[in-house]
Amino acid sequence: MGNSPRRLKEILDRDGFAVTVEYNPPKGTNASALLDNAKSLVGRVHGVNVTDNTAAVMRASSLSICRLLYEMGHDPVMQITCRDRNRLAIQSDLLGAHLLGIRNILCLTGDYPTVGDHKDAKPVYDLDSVQIMQLVQGLNNGRDLAGNKLDGSTDFLIAAAVTPEADPLGPMLVKFEAKVNAGAQFFQTQAIYHPERFGVFMQAVRKFKVKVLAGILLLRSAKMAEFMNANIPGISVPDEMIAELRAAGDKHALDAGVAIAVRSIKAVRPHCDGVHIMAIRAVDRLSEILTKAELG
Repeated sequence: MGNSPRRLKEILDRDGFAVTVEYNPPKGTNASALLDNAKSLVGRVHGVNVTDNTAAVMRASSLSICRLLYEMGHDPVMQITCRDRNRLAIQSDLLGAHLLGIRNILCLTGDYPTVGDHKDAKPVYDLDSVQIMQLVQGLNNGRDLAGNKLDGSTDFLIAAAVTPEADPLGPMLVKFEAKVNAGAQFFQTQAIYHPERFGVFMQAVRKFKVKVLAGILLLRSAKMAEFMNANIPGISVPDEMIAELRAAGDKHALDAGVAIAVRSIKAVRPHCDGVHIMAIRAVDRLSEILTKAELG
């Protein structure tokens, strides 16, 4: 696969099948487990996403882990939410990211602080995700959000999120188009558990000249699947998958989850431009998933 610093852009530009994975930074300063795991994936994936206080839980900064992954030979995707920073801080962090070699930015709104572990945190939401994309486009064109000229512009690949299994799909397609118009060049989707529904979504968005990476979220247990069904809009794990996880028993539920993930990757592959694999709290299974799904 080679270790070009811009592997993700290169594979998307040449219409290859892109593979990205996701890490949560540590809650603390010990990143050794994350970095050991990431080392084993150098050359096997095209990009590595690093979350930004996901679920409003305080962790080390996405920027710091992205830089460490970059030094290791990965092509990081820095996630940035508008929950915690105003437009000054967002632009400052983005210029800093570019100075540190990071070239991919996923723009997100961010979960409200009340769902996280600092419930009294003051939400900022100075901009929304679409406005951050417009801001990044501006930085790429050598101007800040106030129209001032930059001494050296950025060269970011802009990513956005989408929920392809949202029901009804109409409002999501409107959002998708708004994000394309704001400069999104590729999308990483929320978790997909209905490949046929995903196929319908892909037919609807193929008219746009953007790439779509299907989100594959590793299910660790029946309980996790039921929690997601109850609490996460736009995600519905089918009953038969939940039954499969339950039948595996506590000891082997994760093995069943890996099998489901591998099947899902093979099922979505004909429809999309790549996969984004999220194995939160089970990153040690990423290598196995890549091998079994014949991804590298």
